[in-house]
Amino acid sequence: MADPMRIRAQSAGANATVRVLMSHEMETGQRKDAAGKLIPAWHITDITVSHNGKPVMTAEWGPAVSKNPFMQLTVKGAKAGDKISVNWKDNKGDSRTDEATVS
Repeated sequence: MADPMRIRAQSAGANATVRVLMSHEMETGQRKDAAGKLIPAWHITDITVSHNGKPVMTAEWGPAVSKNPFMQLTVKGAKAGDKISVNWKDNKGDSRTDEATVS
């Protein structure tokens, strides 16, 4: 299981800015190890962000995203005390869900 995501959600008027730092190696499947063998592809494929349990954003990623990816978005209508959850799944079947409270 991957390390927890670092999620910061801050209200700004009628919206909230959400910043997410995900801990994931994000291998493309094109690099080689020290022995010259290809390192298998291992990357996040699907992301869902929810506001109080309702999905507000989905994304499909591929192998071209960097290691430990950072994502930022604005959630309309989010206010202090609301819950923001982020879920990702990768191509090996692993997944991670973390949650933050809007401050």
